[in-house]
Amino acid sequence: MVTVLIAGGGTGGHVFPMIAVGDAVRAAAPDARVVYVGTARGIEVRVMGERGDSLELLHVLPLRGGGLSGFVRGAARAGRVLPEARRLVERLDARVVLSLGGYAGGPVSLAARSLGVPVAILEPNSVLGLSNRLLSPLVDRAYVAFPETTRALRPSSVRLFGVPLRRAFARAPYAPREGRLSLLVLGGSQGALALNDVVPRAIAQIAQGRERGVDVDVVHQTGRDREAAVRSLYAELGLAERARVVPFIDDVAEALAAADVVIARAGASTLAELCAVGRPSILIPYPFAADDHQLKNALSLERASAAVAIAQADATEARLAGEIARLAAAPALRARMADAAAALATPDAAARVAADLLELARAPRHRALRFPIGGGAARADEAPRRAAMRGAAPPGAALGQEEAG
Repeated sequence: MVTVLIAGGGTGGHVFPMIAVGDAVRAAAPDARVVYVGTARGIEVRVMGERGDSLELLHVLPLRGGGLSGFVRGAARAGRVLPEARRLVERLDARVVLSLGGYAGGPVSLAARSLGVPVAILEPNSVLGLSNRLLSPLVDRAYVAFPETTRALRPSSVRLFGVPLRRAFARAPYAPREGRLSLLVLGGSQGALALNDVVPRAIAQIAQGRERGVDVDVVHQTGRDREAAVRSLYAELGLAERARVVPFIDDVAEALAAADVVIARAGASTLAELCAVGRPSILIPYPFAADDHQLKNALSLERASAAVAIAQADATEARLAGEIARLAAAPALRARMADAAAALATPDAAARVAADLLELARAPRHRALRFPIGGGAARADEAPRRAAMRGAAPPGAALGQEEAG
């Protein structure tokens, strides 16, 4: 039996591609064992717990979001967790490790490489994340979604496969209607405070007649613990009948298929889902994403004529109302945008990553590298903690920012 470790987590942008690859590995090799590695801080505890997946938890701190002192604490903690990560790789007899970055990806990948286990990284964004950037000289494979990312990687390691998605995301017919628009608002798995405020006000401006001839209804995902405030704002603006407000959408594929236009952040997984289903979008990137990667993601779609990209500083209610009204009045434009998005889709990404990972897993191991990783007994609070920790810290508790993107 081949064991594949997939490490990362934190937000939906990491967790759902992890699941997509894991499911594809099991589909390609039913006898393979897939084990995920994350932390109690991310949504993996809830999502993978509900699915019954095998999940190992490490106590790792974020490197970003807390300034220099936060980086130092995170790096020190990652160093201390390396012996635990190495014991985990040995105990599970992992044959290959895939890292999506995030809190757990770095320590598990370094531990695996020290044992000669092949390591791959998956970078869904147009800019390499910090963990993947640090790991890139050591990896056998780098699976990427944007051509721009390849410039920072060793050419022989690169596989331009796209963002792995779950099977539910597939092209849906698009039948645009003139003057009538069903909007879907997605702020990522944590929600988006800025979208929660500006979108209702922009729709109110349209409804009040400043943008005539447009009939808009909306499904608005707010993020957990933000539903009541957003629902209250829609009611205050006289839009309660037009808006369906929910904290989280479990079936995003179905929601995308029902939408005429999507207003969203620009995390890589969100954009991959938009392209897989084929929907026009207005993208308002999270301005504090690492290396401003969301803006670069959004501009990549805008250059392909699949989306409108608006920096958050420019996303006033008047600007957003104008863009919504413009798209509502131009069904042919929306249809072209939908086609342009669909042309960017990579529906076989998960299967291609899985097949390549299994090939790596069956190859001879590398010579072990000598890293300064200690041994000895683990502290009690560092012992491996497995799935079913549903009472763990809430999603995004240690992100230290508005949202995870």
